[in-house]
This record gives sequence, structure tokens and C-alpha cells, in this order.
Amino acid sequence: MAEKINMPQSGGGLVRYFDDYKSKIEFKPILVVIAIVVVILFELYLHNFKPLG
Repeated sequence: MAEKINMPQSGGGLVRYFDDYKSKIEFKPILVVIAIVVVILFELYLHNFKPLG
């Protein structure tokens, strides 16, 4: 009988770093959406109502 040879798995060396990292600054998703809307409205305001100068 032939001897069985175990080969290493192809994904054995991959490391998932995002599981170990926890940010100290976190935002609720609704705050991000509100900030984006505010920036869009501000850009529209500047585009349509250019200050005199």
C-alpha cells in the first residue's frame, strides 16, 4: 500500500486582522447619513447661491 501524504491547506496562512482591531471612534449609521445629507445640501446651496464678491 502507498503511504498517504498530507499537503498543507491553501488558506492556512491567511490572517483576518479586522477581527482583532476595535476602533476607539465609532459613529452610528444614522449620524453618517445625516452628515452626508448636510454636506450635499451645503454644496447645493453654494452652487446655487454664490456669495457676492
